[in-house]
Amino acid sequence: MAERTEDRFDVRTRIGDHVVDVWAVGEVDLATVGQLRGALWAAPARPVLRLHLSGVRLLSATGVRALVAAHLRIRARGGELVLVDPDPVVSRVLRATGLHRVIPIETSTTAARDCALAAA
Repeated sequence: MAERTEDRFDVRTRIGDHVVDVWAVGEVDLATVGQLRGALWAAPARPVLRLHLSGVRLLSATGVRALVAAHLRIRARGGELVLVDPDPVVSRVLRATGLHRVIPIETSTTAARDCALAAA
């Protein structure tokens, strides 16, 4: 019996005035990358889209390509994609691919401070 993608990956979105937060949980691979891409593409234009990755335990090459495409798309609209709290395994992938030099990476404490400043 095949494992359903809903059992392997989940994505949630919260839309604020200045920030869109997207939480991804599970494995980002060929079978699930469409869900992540769909959530990132569906997010309304805001100055910042924060993608929380602490719950992602696998980021495949298709996931890396989706992050690059989302980065370019969001930047073209005048926004910024920020990765928040990547799991250590995901951090290694981001470093190995050089993506950590292209897309900002923050800790949740930095993101919370920036959110408080934006709300003030």
